[in-house]
Amino acid sequence: MPGHGPQDCVKLEYRGSDRLFVPLTEFDRVQKYAGAEGKRPRLSSLDTRTWEEVKKQVAEGVRDLAEELLKLQAKRAAKPGHEFPSENQMEREFADGFPYEPTEDQARAIKETLEDMMTPRPMDRLVVGDVGFGKTEVAMRAAFKCAMGLKQCAVLAPTTVLADQHFRTFSRRMAGYPVRLALMTRFQTKGEQKKILDDLYKGKVDVVIGTSRLLQKDVKFHDIGLIVIDEEHRFGVGDKEKLKKIRATVDVLALSATPIPRSLHQSMTGLRQISLIQSAPSGRQPIVTRVGPWDERVISTAIAEELARGGQVYYVHNRVRSMADTLEQIKVLSGGARVSMVHGQMKGPEIEKAMWDLAQRKSDVLVASTIIESGLDIPSVNTMLVEDAQDFGLAQLYQLRGRIGREKSRAYCYLFHPPEKEMKELAEDAVKRLDALKEFGALGAGIKLALRDLEIRGAGDLLGAKQHGFMNAVGADYYAQLLESEVSRLRGKRVADDDRPVEVDLRLPAYIPQAYLPGEIERLKIYKRALRATPEETVEILGELERLSGPPPQPVKNLFALLNLRAEARRSRVAEIVEKDGAVELRWRADAPPRPEDPARWLKAYGKRVSFVPSSEGDAVRLELAGETAIDAVRAFLKA
Repeated sequence: MPGHGPQDCVKLEYRGSDRLFVPLTEFDRVQKYAGAEGKRPRLSSLDTRTWEEVKKQVAEGVRDLAEELLKLQAKRAAKPGHEFPSENQMEREFADGFPYEPTEDQARAIKETLEDMMTPRPMDRLVVGDVGFGKTEVAMRAAFKCAMGLKQCAVLAPTTVLADQHFRTFSRRMAGYPVRLALMTRFQTKGEQKKILDDLYKGKVDVVIGTSRLLQKDVKFHDIGLIVIDEEHRFGVGDKEKLKKIRATVDVLALSATPIPRSLHQSMTGLRQISLIQSAPSGRQPIVTRVGPWDERVISTAIAEELARGGQVYYVHNRVRSMADTLEQIKVLSGGARVSMVHGQMKGPEIEKAMWDLAQRKSDVLVASTIIESGLDIPSVNTMLVEDAQDFGLAQLYQLRGRIGREKSRAYCYLFHPPEKEMKELAEDAVKRLDALKEFGALGAGIKLALRDLEIRGAGDLLGAKQHGFMNAVGADYYAQLLESEVSRLRGKRVADDDRPVEVDLRLPAYIPQAYLPGEIERLKIYKRALRATPEETVEILGELERLSGPPPQPVKNLFALLNLRAEARRSRVAEIVEKDGAVELRWRADAPPRPEDPARWLKAYGKRVSFVPSSEGDAVRLELAGETAIDAVRAFLKA
């Protein structure tokens, strides 16, 4: 660690008021904790091994996940899949029939999916994109290609309502093409189900859309080539196990609206193909978000205006006990509109019936708990009213709000809090949340915070509850780093040496003086960039600094020279460089000692200036300084 001179440090506070000052030249060893919303990280103290134990436990969990993913990948690689033929004229016509201009991300996702299907290995691709960002079109292109390749496709949705929506969308899009579609849900009679089962077995159905009913034993396909799974994390454990077996031989395309952290995406690349759709379709309008005290007149007007333009409304009330009273109140405020309700304590069939009625426009307003926050996609619902919004987290509000604004008509979201006079009685954290809500309403930083929290929760959905717990223990970025390293290790690759820190302790000032670059944020940005930069890039950063603030003072030159020295030392497998008593000591990593011929070469080049220092942690060499700076001496020695 560069010491014995002024330097910038970041202060870390531990449990029990312990403090640690970390030089900003070591700032790359500090990571921001990012966990699920509302989860505070457990602090460790400097005199306990708690943190080491947590890391060990998480590392074991990550190892299990990496092994499971690699085993599945190996199983798929060992069994050849079906190689679909190249694009034909009808597929080109079907693509041209898409009524919208695909976004760049959407076009890429379609291209990657269809290319995967044309290879001999079984596809396992995950398409991640927000609600309404065009994942269904990716699925329809894949299903159409499957049908053109004379194979059958099954589309699985977690609920009957979603399955019905997909069936309607697929039917509209594929009308006029020789693709036979069928819907399979438990809302159909036994006779209808038996007919579809028979047609599937005989190959009379090309694309079947349904719920987990399609995974039951009596469902037999004539020749299945593709399975599309919408929101896989919402299926039960038993269904997931069945899907795991299918994955080994059949092409699988999974769709998810849950964001995935960039770091986790990188660590899983190669284990599973992932396409990210991050850009909204053109013409989609931002949702108008209003924050204010609960007001009967505002509610009545908002419902009346939505119904007048032929739309429907969600009213979110998250207390089951008082929901029936709220239902009656909304009936009065809506002027006698058809109002229904849904909450998590209702039985499965009752929930599906309420959702189904809304989708079939048999009700105008749905009074609901947060049960609607994932998976319900009804384009005609474009007004949402949320009662006691201060009790929700930002991520949850973002997820809820994503249920409206699906089409090109303007959507409105009203977030209500208690009257101003009751605000003083609220707990401090609720008041803070309301302040954040105002940011959220203004589409400011609150959205970014909500998205970040949602990413962590989304990653938990994709990986499973246990792994989600591990991720919260150490933060998303560090978890992803562990997963990436473990996957590399299991594949027989050496974990990148560049990740290992090099301790550098030389007697010279190495920092960016405040007088040279006054803003703290600007200085921090330069440190972060310089720590990640290659030696060539550090020259560019130094040039930028010179253009911004003039010729760099000696401490700045020292800082960049030290960073370059550290990069060289890392390449040479040096673990530590320390200056003391007119000499510099270099210690190599225990697992990467110098070559047997190196000591003789050093003695020949430096003579008595070189001596060998006994060390239990790895081979060490002491080099006497002869008038040159410690940096110059070490660089010359490493080159030698």
